[in-house]
Amino acid sequence: MRRLLIFIKEPIPGQVKTRLAAEIGASAACHVYRRCVERTLERLAVLRDDVTLCVDPAEATGRIRAWLGSEWPVSPQRGVTLGARMAQAIDGAFAEGMRRVVVIGTDSPWIDHPLIEEAFAAMEHVDLVIGPARDGGYYLVGLARPAPGLFRDMPWSTNQVLDQTLGKARAFGLSVSLLPQGYDVDRLTDLQQWMQQDPHHGLTVPLSTRRGTAPRHRRMSHA
Repeated sequence: MRRLLIFIKEPIPGQVKTRLAAEIGASAACHVYRRCVERTLERLAVLRDDVTLCVDPAEATGRIRAWLGSEWPVSPQRGVTLGARMAQAIDGAFAEGMRRVVVIGTDSPWIDHPLIEEAFAAMEHVDLVIGPARDGGYYLVGLARPAPGLFRDMPWSTNQVLDQTLGKARAFGLSVSLLPQGYDVDRLTDLQQWMQQDPHHGLTVPLSTRRGTAPRHRRMSHA
């Protein structure tokens, strides 16, 4: 049994995509974030039966369900820090009988289901699978057994996350497999790369560095 946990924030201008917002404005960055979430789910729809959407803040679960559709199971995130929320969600999945658990966010909308399948397959042979990001973090983490200490006291949103995670894995005796390097859509250059790579990105107005220029995006289909 397996579970894919997708961490999602409520799309509120100024609270999502803050680094991108510094380049294109909070409203535009929030529109991009919404489309990143929608595109992630579009690409991973074939895995819906394995997915739980982990929502922050907890009280936004109803609004997220109304936005993304009731067919996606939704669960509130619990914990003060990102590490605590990840540990709680993963431990909860193991407590439900899952044997392999993968966690992603929605900052990497290029992730597709073959990559997720590769992560699950790797955990047939190792304890931990990581998708390294070029900024020194990771876009995916998967565990074949609980390791809550892996996420404790981490310098989140820095270029030290990957190295410290690998160091902790060695200390805990976890065997590790690395996926191909990827990237998060955190900066304008990242966004431009994603838009060039994915013809279905859904952002219908070219983005510039003019603050406050919000791109339009298509409504998500629940078909």
